[in-house]
Amino acid sequence: MTTPLVGSIEGRIAEELGVRERQVRAAVELLDGGATVPFVARYRKEATESLDDAQLRTLEERLRYLRELEERRTAVLDSVREQGKLTGALEASIRAADTKARLEDVYLPFKPKRRTKAQTAREAGLGPLAEGLLADPSVEPLAAAGAFVDADKGVADPQAALDGARAILTERFSEDADLIGELRERMWTRGRVAAKVRAGKEEAGAKFADYFDFAEPFTALPSHRVLAMLRGEKEEVLDLALEPEEPRDPSAPPAPTSYEQSIAARFGIADRGRPADKWLKDTVRWAWRTRVLVHLGIDLRLRLRTAAEDEAVRVFAANLRDLLLAAPAGTRATLGLDPGFRTGVKVAVVDSTGKVVATDVIHPHVPQNRWDASVATLARLAAEHAVELVAVGNGTASRETDKLAGDLIARHPELKLTKVMVSEAGASVYSASAFASQELPDLDVSLRGAVSIARRLQDPLAELVKIDPRSIGVGQYQHDLSEVKLSRSLDAVVEDCVNGVGVDVNTASAPLLARVSGISTGLAENIVSHRDAHGPFRSRTALKDVSRLGPKAYEQCAGFLRIRGGADPLDASSVHPEAYPVVRRMVRASGGEVAALIGNGTALRSLRPDDFVDGTFGLPTVTDILRELEKPGRDPRPAFRTATFKEGVEKLSDLVTGMVLEGVVTNVAAFGAFVDVGVHQDGLVHVSAMSKTFVKDPRDVVKPGDVVRVKVLDVDAVRKRISLTLRLDDEAPKGRDGAARPSREGAAREGRRAPQPRQGRGGGGSRPAAQPANGAMADALRRAGLG
Repeated sequence: MTTPLVGSIEGRIAEELGVRERQVRAAVELLDGGATVPFVARYRKEATESLDDAQLRTLEERLRYLRELEERRTAVLDSVREQGKLTGALEASIRAADTKARLEDVYLPFKPKRRTKAQTAREAGLGPLAEGLLADPSVEPLAAAGAFVDADKGVADPQAALDGARAILTERFSEDADLIGELRERMWTRGRVAAKVRAGKEEAGAKFADYFDFAEPFTALPSHRVLAMLRGEKEEVLDLALEPEEPRDPSAPPAPTSYEQSIAARFGIADRGRPADKWLKDTVRWAWRTRVLVHLGIDLRLRLRTAAEDEAVRVFAANLRDLLLAAPAGTRATLGLDPGFRTGVKVAVVDSTGKVVATDVIHPHVPQNRWDASVATLARLAAEHAVELVAVGNGTASRETDKLAGDLIARHPELKLTKVMVSEAGASVYSASAFASQELPDLDVSLRGAVSIARRLQDPLAELVKIDPRSIGVGQYQHDLSEVKLSRSLDAVVEDCVNGVGVDVNTASAPLLARVSGISTGLAENIVSHRDAHGPFRSRTALKDVSRLGPKAYEQCAGFLRIRGGADPLDASSVHPEAYPVVRRMVRASGGEVAALIGNGTALRSLRPDDFVDGTFGLPTVTDILRELEKPGRDPRPAFRTATFKEGVEKLSDLVTGMVLEGVVTNVAAFGAFVDVGVHQDGLVHVSAMSKTFVKDPRDVVKPGDVVRVKVLDVDAVRKRISLTLRLDDEAPKGRDGAARPSREGAAREGRRAPQPRQGRGGGGSRPAAQPANGAMADALRRAGLG
């Protein structure tokens, strides 16, 4: 078998990542052996020479793509070989194809297809006519075609023969792999997308108004615009056209396009006044308009969608990561309030471990207006269960319920309560889930929501892993994305976050355990069942007693599972059990005990890492061990903070140009960041208003959950748009009449869609006056019409 000309898969990935091939080969071997990316990144640094988790994720994705490419290459070779058309040169071209698109270009002439006019023409014996005219344009086409007239073969006259010859040449031109590849790249760099509103759709499709008469180069289109236009087309509001280049002046004389000229040049066609030159030029024009342009349009549409999807998935994944790693309030008893009017405010109290200790339903708002009784009920529950935090959901009646919590704090200062706003995004999905029914079987669905709100404040990561990440709503146009691609990316983010923080095996839920390296859903349930039957685990070694938790699963998961207060203090750290002998040697060298060494920075810094390197554990692992022992079980998440919204600023009409406010970043998109300033409507900080210096990626400046100070640049009450800036010395731009107008940089084209009123699970409602740093749970882009 001929060796692929493109080199090994490992070699290609190594070149792309800028690392050594042996590093990639070691990583591939580990991943193929069942190791997870978090495990390899943390505990196999010697093997991979310290490839990090980001590199390993890229490696994993490229490995999948290139293996799929090799499978397709094999299928193509088999197909062409079976046709008896596989020459040495063709095989070399197939093996040299380095992308799926290039491989399909090479395969196109040999790909089984429905019967074409060119095939019919060849069977009628018109191949020599086509080749003859192409080779010798001095021949008169009609005269040459006369010799091929054959009624029995369906060629009635010379014109029919020429039509058949044109079909043959058109197919040949449109299936030349090198030519198609060249024209595709040219169209990508020179072409553009043009959008027009369909007749009569102006009113129904008003949300796509920015694209009613729109054109922009392929290479300048950000992902959100591509996805917006594709959605507009899908909803039959917009017509999209992929134009190969800027339209010509309609008053200019007609001339062949550069694409037509390239096709002609490729096959030696030129207008020199010979008899067949005009016919050949017309054939080129026909091939370009009917086959090549159509083919390129399909390819580039797919390329646009794929690039837009990749960027949207990247944004979603990055926002999800920030959300999952948001600051936890910690082990504090919390009272969760799920706001509502007619159905009342659902109340749940969870203790410091997240266990539900009390529930109730109060009716402080219309129509029942039992305000004082509701405050009394909350005060009683808070006192009985030593509550420290009040978590208010951000759905319907949230502003009114936040005022209730504020009144509770004002009337009962002795309780020392702190009220915090928590997003309900995805809470209804959890409440109605099979796991919620299993976890809270005795609670009504509505009360489960209050429990989830309280627990989200305590530990966003532990609670949000119970929900399909696609339901959390921190992405752009997520419903238009490839479900497989999105799920794969988001699952990887959840896995990385969970393993990066670590999991307490004695308190974790089954969904949280199922995200730990090496643990499947079934195995997670077995761990919980074993814990329920035999009590808390006292050591990591005891995990081996769990049904179906074999040596491989133990190897993968042990380092990420924490056992607080167990028999071995190392079990509460991220030091893997396989490395415990290294720690024992450190203990002997320091002349103490394990417990005395842990957290003892002076003693640890006196140890030389090189002294503990052996044939199994190299310097990277030893260094990691020393770092972990100094701060065992450290949580990488930030400290919990709250942001305070300005009193008296509760609705859009309260905003004034120039007002400086504190807010919380709820979401970050490619064109800027959405900020909640407490008016039930997120404002947009366009990327150009984030810094005085150029900002390529808004995430370099802010992340979901960040508490920021912003200035109001403009308020468009009609379209419900708020333009904000992080540059507090910015001034609102003025119109000709001197009145404030929307920022040219931050308005129409990048925002595209006006942020719509907030929607919790029950619709609209007001917003409370405080929100924590983990307000990243908000779904700003969905509310802004971009999700």
